[in-house]
Amino acid sequence: MLLPARLERGIKAVTLGGTLLQLVVAVWLYLGFDGAAVANGQTGYQFVEKVDWIGFSLGSLGRFQIEYFVGVDGVSIGMVLLTGIVGVIGVISSWTITKNVKGYFSLYLLLMTSVMGCFLALDFFLFYLFFEFMLLPMYFLIGMWGGPKREYAALKFFIYTLIGSLFILIVMIGLYTSVIDPEATAQQMGLIGHNVPASVDMVRQIQQMLQQGAFSEADLVRTFSIPAMMEPANFIPGSLLHVFSGVSLFDLPIRFVAFLLVLAGFLIKVPSVPVHTWLPDAHVEAPTPISVLLAAILLKVGGYGLIRIVYPVFPDAGAYFSTFVGGLGVLSIIYGALCALAMNDLKKLIAYSSVSHMGFVLLGLASLTNEGVNGAIYMMFSHGLISAMLFLVVGVIYDRAHDRMILNFRGLAKRMPAYTAFVVVAFFASLGLPGFSGFIAELLVLLGSFSAPEATGMLPRWMAIVAVIGLLLSAAYYLWALQRMFFGKYWIFPELRGKAQLTDLTKREYLMLLPLAVLAFVFGIFPHLLLDKTGMTVTGFTELVLRNGQEQLNILQAILHR
Repeated sequence: MLLPARLERGIKAVTLGGTLLQLVVAVWLYLGFDGAAVANGQTGYQFVEKVDWIGFSLGSLGRFQIEYFVGVDGVSIGMVLLTGIVGVIGVISSWTITKNVKGYFSLYLLLMTSVMGCFLALDFFLFYLFFEFMLLPMYFLIGMWGGPKREYAALKFFIYTLIGSLFILIVMIGLYTSVIDPEATAQQMGLIGHNVPASVDMVRQIQQMLQQGAFSEADLVRTFSIPAMMEPANFIPGSLLHVFSGVSLFDLPIRFVAFLLVLAGFLIKVPSVPVHTWLPDAHVEAPTPISVLLAAILLKVGGYGLIRIVYPVFPDAGAYFSTFVGGLGVLSIIYGALCALAMNDLKKLIAYSSVSHMGFVLLGLASLTNEGVNGAIYMMFSHGLISAMLFLVVGVIYDRAHDRMILNFRGLAKRMPAYTAFVVVAFFASLGLPGFSGFIAELLVLLGSFSAPEATGMLPRWMAIVAVIGLLLSAAYYLWALQRMFFGKYWIFPELRGKAQLTDLTKREYLMLLPLAVLAFVFGIFPHLLLDKTGMTVTGFTELVLRNGQEQLNILQAILHR
């Protein structure tokens, strides 16, 4: 933003340098992350920075506190690495941008900052701040640099996301009024010195005193800390979202209503059927680099929010609504695949394939098995790599012909053999061919959902069986598109013959596509590269959700039966 607008090459170079630096730090974090760390509570987070940010006394109501609290664990480390990789690829893809270069790359960097912040934030307020910041640059990037209907697509994206954000905001405020920070409360009472970490015994003592009603309101330090919200003992007795509150709405415990609200907020971002309709419009109208970012990393914020916040904070509701969430996942898998099968626009086909594949994230998470949750995280990482490659190959043909209609091309393999090879790799990786990362993700999700009835009792087996049909449908729409566009005698729609320059890949395009293809293959052959990082965290996650969920569910059901 400080560079003169005329220095277009300098602006692009600064953006590339910034994203390369981000990638270097992301790789350093990934390599330095110890996947064997304890997963429960704050002890499971590494590279933690925790600094008081906003705090002041509310008098008799206690203390208001927001922290700059960031760190990584097994859930976020893969997303941090993915954001670093896709950020660089997106800049290379954006190199041909000529309209308002300064504005475009300033918004691009703001978007990258927001996404990375979401994956690192461990304070709910900080997470929400980054979550909202994503809305602004994406709205303008679609609305100013998009296609003919860019204003409509940008507005639709904005409204959907804003509604989801409001749902999350309501629940965030409710959680803040219900949860304390035991360490800060001990400091407030003078039991330990300021900035002195509380021991485990001290934390337990504070929690016991809280549940016994030994504190006045003025002693309490409420918090937005996500790890604090994951511990039931930190909820204030009688508060709105305490398990014993007894408050209900629409004949549901208020905790269940809060779960459904925040679930809806993140499902819009995933997106899941039936709140998915903004995605195809946004993808079709967005420029290729922004479609890459949208599919590869922005959609993952929705799935990440479910794993980071929704299930650990409301494990009782997560257990109660497991069949509902799994059903939404299966519906997304099948409906998205059927829509993709009907598309003639190649970009819309891939957009609907994203809806279908993100359904596997919901199905794996709803199973609450180690295999299923590991598969959900692996699917988010794998889909990030593969969807980026898919939208880049669509961008290649659109740059040359300014057309994406499948029926307008035939026999492209003869004119563009290298391009066809990357399309084949991207299609087969996305449909789950063994040897690619997509296969590992789908296998783990299906293993988890098939074993869920016995292991956790969360999902009926028919859901896993129906999900398998989604794999067959994905093979159908990809292979059918491949056959129609790339094989047979070369032909192009007559109106495009004078305009289309169907040359093969340039060096810049090789630089974008080759790393993604290699990574999809490497993580398909060596899945331990990510699973070793996620395994212990996922084990802690499932144990926490199942243990707390069943205990709290029993309490809630006992209250309702009264």
